[in-house]
Amino acid sequence: MSPNPTGPYRAHEQFIAPARDGAPWRVIPGIVLICALYLSLLWFLQAALATLLPPPVFEAFRSEVQTGETAIGALYLLFSFGLMAVAVMLVTVQMHRRSPLGLFGPLRQMVSQGGAVLVMLIGLTAMIWILPPSEFPSPLPAARPFASWAVWLPLAIPALLIQTTTEELVFRGYLQQHLAAHFRHPVLWMGLPALLFGLLHYRPEARENAWILVLWAAAFSLIAADLTARAGTLGPAIALHFASNAVAILLVSQDPALSGLALIAAPVDLSDPAVVRPALLLDVAVLLLGWLTARLVLRR
Repeated sequence: MSPNPTGPYRAHEQFIAPARDGAPWRVIPGIVLICALYLSLLWFLQAALATLLPPPVFEAFRSEVQTGETAIGALYLLFSFGLMAVAVMLVTVQMHRRSPLGLFGPLRQMVSQGGAVLVMLIGLTAMIWILPPSEFPSPLPAARPFASWAVWLPLAIPALLIQTTTEELVFRGYLQQHLAAHFRHPVLWMGLPALLFGLLHYRPEARENAWILVLWAAAFSLIAADLTARAGTLGPAIALHFASNAVAILLVSQDPALSGLALIAAPVDLSDPAVVRPALLLDVAVLLLGWLTARLVLRR
């Protein structure tokens, strides 16, 4: 049960109801199976490409994929998250004997909530960029030609939506739903997915900043979990995740990884505290504004 079914999380009861019939011990082997299936599907895809493409072309493609610094490489990495979504759905059907669509919450409600939140977040992001002070305090380098950037958007936007939806499907859909169905306290159904989400964002090259990046990701996970519990669907969390990643991947990329689709590439040294920590403070402020905006939308 959720901690207060008549309070702000009352919609959570409807969200977690499909997961109540399963045994809680299935979650851990379920995650292991999801990872194994995802890696297997990635291996088969790589093997198929190695067979279909001439060796020089495949080697060049694999190099692009490893860095994500080109449009093709970044698109491949984003679209490949769809294989993880397939893995989650297969495990949900086979291990939990239930429809994977239940991981999203009521679909029409999810789309309605997510769309409303996304529209407001786009407006908020535009205001942050237009009004001083800018989210990016240092002068940005020149943008790549707009036309050469925009031509990739019809593929980049659905690819980013697949990536963000899949992550929410795993952490707020599969994990949060199954944990909350059997454990009352939010420390478990919010905290455990947040811990795992944060650790998966550990970047050893960031050195002393690595754990700060982990904490930032964990904080994002907690906010997404709260929105999911308030909404009863994944819609608002997907919208927040999409808006956040769209700025970092499609507009201004400060991380060389997945920079191939960005309008402006402004790489920073992740190991430099003087650069990373002020930037993360701004990110946290923007994230909190996004969270409050989403909550206002959900109260309507």
